[in-house]
Amino acid sequence: MARNFAEIAFTPSVREFQTRMGSLDRYAALDGMEGRGTVLTDRETEFISERDGFYQATVGETGWPYVQFRGGPAGFLKVLDPNTIGYADFRGNVQYISAGNLAHDGRIALILMDYAQRRRLKLWGRARLVDTRDDAALTEQLEVPSYRARVERAVIITVEAFDWNCPQHITPRYTEAEVEAATANLRGEVARLRAELERLREQGATSNTLGDGPLALVIDGVRQLTPRIRAYTLRTADGSELPAIAAGAHLDVPVQFVDGRVAQRRYSIASDPTQRDAWEIAVLREDNGSGGSAAVHARFGVSLRLNTALPGNDFALHDDARPTVLIAGGIGITPIRAMAYALRSLGRDFRLHYAARSLREMAWADDLAREFGPRMRQYLSDTGPRLHVDALLRDAPADALFYVCGPARLIDAVRAAAERHGAADRVRSERFVPQRRGSDAPITVKLRRSGKRVTVRPEQTILEAVEAAGVNASFSCRNGTCGTCATKVLDGTPEHRDAALSDAERNVAGQMCICVSRASTPDLTLDL
Repeated sequence: MARNFAEIAFTPSVREFQTRMGSLDRYAALDGMEGRGTVLTDRETEFISERDGFYQATVGETGWPYVQFRGGPAGFLKVLDPNTIGYADFRGNVQYISAGNLAHDGRIALILMDYAQRRRLKLWGRARLVDTRDDAALTEQLEVPSYRARVERAVIITVEAFDWNCPQHITPRYTEAEVEAATANLRGEVARLRAELERLREQGATSNTLGDGPLALVIDGVRQLTPRIRAYTLRTADGSELPAIAAGAHLDVPVQFVDGRVAQRRYSIASDPTQRDAWEIAVLREDNGSGGSAAVHARFGVSLRLNTALPGNDFALHDDARPTVLIAGGIGITPIRAMAYALRSLGRDFRLHYAARSLREMAWADDLAREFGPRMRQYLSDTGPRLHVDALLRDAPADALFYVCGPARLIDAVRAAAERHGAADRVRSERFVPQRRGSDAPITVKLRRSGKRVTVRPEQTILEAVEAAGVNASFSCRNGTCGTCATKVLDGTPEHRDAALSDAERNVAGQMCICVSRASTPDLTLDL
């Protein structure tokens, strides 16, 4: 901030206002500065040379300021020497307001903006107009050969003061060139993914079928429920009636990954279980997951045939008349939605509590509100109200059963509250997110039958490490709810994180679910 800035800008009226607002002392040092501080340094020169426009204020004979934007190629405003800047005045709308003002009063103020970096330079000076016919050499120095605009005159400004403003309240904005540079890597990745998608589509053109299970289904419809959740309507390939199911049922669906391998992923059947003409599943795209949900979003489309196993059910409703409290978090609404339909059909007492980060991320929000009215409550993390698990357990009927599905933290909170309220034996749960922890340490797993030693990295599951070592292991859901991957532990101490195995299976049979569980010892030996 130059001393001349204070001399020009801090008029008696301004200083009086600063005194009233208590900011006068903040700028007192400017009055004692030595030197005029009007010399443009390399910093100012580089900044000016990169600008493709600026705001310019002149003063008319009426005393009114006139502000306009001057634009051109980057660098059209040039630093001629450390005290002088200038630019070629291109022909515009021929009002000549700025030119007329400067011909009468050479005082001028400029504001140069770098919106992307939130920088702002203000300059004050005295301008003179030079006709192109009077100084051809100066005109040639200022014109931009690649910019085909008519130059009418040169504007030469002797700098009397400048000031770098603070970045407060500058909203970042970006030019097309800046956006191109910033997104170059992203566009390259998009191109790669599009090529891969095209490869998968070509592959699907010859075989529009996935899986080899006994139940032949076809995708009949696709709905985008939220920005990351997509619903798929499934019907039988031959148009026959679907198998009978109960609420809580799941389907093991074949999914083809980018590398061509096909694996099973488990999804709850979220539609009304009394309907036999169509099922609906919903898939949350996990961008940092193992790739299954991303593959579903990329590959699953209308007319794709899926040969699946017959539905299973590890999360069934009780069959008596006790009241029911349904609790869902995020994508955990999928089995809970089917339960709400089933309970309504049976005429049984129930309440549905559905929590999500925001209304935008709440799947079927409008449909559920319309279907279940006062029996449903929504809870939103961003705007409220928020779900208070203790109050929910406290206010529920004394013999109510609780069904909860969603993130591990929600299930853990419900189970802890149930312990406090004496309802631990009345909670049923299904997890949708593996309980991976960022603090997991690497472990070594010995595979007795195959004779291999496998290092499991912190971000890996044991199952993923075993697969990477070329060892086949049974699995299905990959989130610790089905028990398909249960493996006998021969040595070491497992840390169980599944919701599938019983205490007997863990402690007597010595099994663990290698898709989510870990180890509390550095080494494990498994019967694989």
